[in-house]
Amino acid sequence: MPSVLVLNGPNLNLLGQRQPEVYGSTTLADIEAACTAHAVDLDVAFLQSNHEGVLLDAIHAAKGVHGGLIINAGAYTHTSIALMDAVASVELPTVEVHLSNIHAREPFRHVSYLSKVAIGQICGFGPQGYLMALDALAARLATS
Repeated sequence: MPSVLVLNGPNLNLLGQRQPEVYGSTTLADIEAACTAHAVDLDVAFLQSNHEGVLLDAIHAAKGVHGGLIINAGAYTHTSIALMDAVASVELPTVEVHLSNIHAREPFRHVSYLSKVAIGQICGFGPQGYLMALDALAARLATS
């Protein structure tokens, strides 16, 4: 069974508490449970870190272990060329996820370095976006 690593970046450990008007009341643990229940054709592993280097190391370690990545890099989406380079380097199909619609927010959030190396971006659908990303990766992995 293919495996997918779901990476969550800075401040996502505060979901359910942090700006519920933007990010909703669902916690990261709720999202992980929903992903596990939803992914009947995938093994799913999870990692959240507020540290860019930890995320980089996890992306590097994913090659040869996981068939694909789902990443919500939080604010690193808009700033981290290092994360973009890491995703490009491991050559794993990657889906970028955001709970809010980053294109309807502040102009600095409209820029995503990850979108340049991801197979797709899902934003604005709240926690459902993670399930959509799992479905997209399951379909991609089934045909490769």
